[in-house]
Amino acid sequence: MALNLNLAQNINHIKQHPSAYSRLMRLDKPVGIYLLLWPTFWALLMASEGLPSIVIALIFTAGVVVMRSAGCVINDYADRKVDGSVKRTATRPLATGEVTPKQALTLFAGLIILAFLLVLMLNWQTVALSVIALLLAASYPFMKRYTHLPQVVLGAAFGWAIPMAFMAVSETVPAYGWWLFVANLLWTVAYDTMYAMVDRDDDLEIGVKSTAILFGKYDVPIIIGLQATMLVILYFIGGAIEAHWPYYLSLIIGAGLFYRQYQYIKNRQREGCFTAFIENHYVGLVFTLGLVANFWIG
Repeated sequence: MALNLNLAQNINHIKQHPSAYSRLMRLDKPVGIYLLLWPTFWALLMASEGLPSIVIALIFTAGVVVMRSAGCVINDYADRKVDGSVKRTATRPLATGEVTPKQALTLFAGLIILAFLLVLMLNWQTVALSVIALLLAASYPFMKRYTHLPQVVLGAAFGWAIPMAFMAVSETVPAYGWWLFVANLLWTVAYDTMYAMVDRDDDLEIGVKSTAILFGKYDVPIIIGLQATMLVILYFIGGAIEAHWPYYLSLIIGAGLFYRQYQYIKNRQREGCFTAFIENHYVGLVFTLGLVANFWIG
């Protein structure tokens, strides 16, 4: 009875404050959805040779939106005591008190249940892999308290949809599928380090760890190295899937976009680093289009 009452109260609060919950789930900032969605599409396209099941594609698309929202909620819950001290996050709903910690956890639980209902529509192998996805998504926000490598955990969380997509389509993950996971992990560390560079001064003051702090003055060259390694891995994956010229053209365009990002981050200014982070969405889009064109002409 008490559980039903609490649930009803939370639903009523969401109805009364839809903007606060939308911002808590970061639905007003969809770039995170794109950065998670594009690699998922890469895996679906490769696994199905360009023709993924519409039903599976819709399940994964909905799952991406739900899990990214859940990740944002648990991230803000973990950071609720420090977000108010960081310029970029000071107006987040938990930091301002628009949403209580208990309400945030209730929302997180609801999103996880919804995500699990979605994955139950897939084969049992994918359901098994989804447990790891949940552990990664739930643990990432707390990693910045204990390690300077939370971006690596985020990369694993963002990329875990890749083996799940292969498993959902073909009930196995080929070797190049795992290499795609590694390439995406490196890419995620690169762009989330850019994101962390925006908050580096604030994070140093409040004691939050990140790769931006760990890399220090070598942050820009390390980002370039991560991006270059990603492109090299994708190049060799092209051989594994017998790719055609659109695939390789997308890698060349991606390299050009990475060079553009370098122009933004080389001076380490907050605005430039944030712009570079946002523009990684275009890298994912270009590679997705390259894959679609690759299978279309093949």
